[in-house]
Amino acid sequence: MRVLITGATGLIGKEICRSLSSEGHDIVVLSRRPENAEVIPNAKAYRWNPETELPPREAWEGVEAVIHLAGEPVVAFRWTDEHKRRIRDSRVKGTRNLVAGIKELPNPPKVLVSSSAVGFYGNRGQEPLDERSAQGRGFLTDVCVEWEREAAEAKSAGVRVALVRVGVVLTEDGGALEKMLLPFKLGLGARLGDGQQWFPWIHRDDIVGIFRHALLSEKVGGPINGVAPNIVNNEEFTKELAAALHRPTFFPVPEFALRVLMGEMADVVLVSQRVFPKVALDTGYRFKYTELKPALTSLFK
Repeated sequence: MRVLITGATGLIGKEICRSLSSEGHDIVVLSRRPENAEVIPNAKAYRWNPETELPPREAWEGVEAVIHLAGEPVVAFRWTDEHKRRIRDSRVKGTRNLVAGIKELPNPPKVLVSSSAVGFYGNRGQEPLDERSAQGRGFLTDVCVEWEREAAEAKSAGVRVALVRVGVVLTEDGGALEKMLLPFKLGLGARLGDGQQWFPWIHRDDIVGIFRHALLSEKVGGPINGVAPNIVNNEEFTKELAAALHRPTFFPVPEFALRVLMGEMADVVLVSQRVFPKVALDTGYRFKYTELKPALTSLFK
């Protein structure tokens, strides 16, 4: 199968490309900097600015499926108004232009798997959440709602659309976990706030597996949560990460200190989202890592 991928050089994108290439699928990459796609074996890359233009027509030749991952990183030191604009526009305008390109095709791809995020649910305390749950409130929720709405427009072209609401991806190379490692390695790792907020984690191999499952399984349409079945709260996560690194935990970091340091972006680590992967389990996806301890052990052997 010929698969077009945006965001292919990002944290998740590189792993998805490796997985699909190893299975014999052809990869087409859309990127602002196509020269960066040279690290992806046998991929054909095209330049695309997602916020300002439709994908180049020649990139669509023979494409049967699309995985859409492109978006400005959410994790920054603080959210300025400009950074928030880039977070929103890279996702909303980029998805709008991608779908507009799909609609122009005489033979559109059969499936679009678009990334979204568990930020859709907002801060929900102890409430159990699955794909049927209503949206929450807040900046990231608003971005996710618009993002998913633009992707769903591809259904009017006869395309099956799956929306992967990604949790916190655990990988030793990049992402949120990498930013957490230094203080833990120094013995300064600590729970955040009261530590009772739910932490919807997923191992790198399983987020790749869920994207692949959404791509290939016709049972998947609409939202699918990209989180492990047995998520933990922040306090439990802190203890397990410290144990995996053979380091002690330090004093808790109070919520007010995080908000002084991080501003509005503190919501990313303080909100509570007790999310379950109902659709993944109901449609037959088998998780490689259902428990946190073996997931972390596999990363830090």
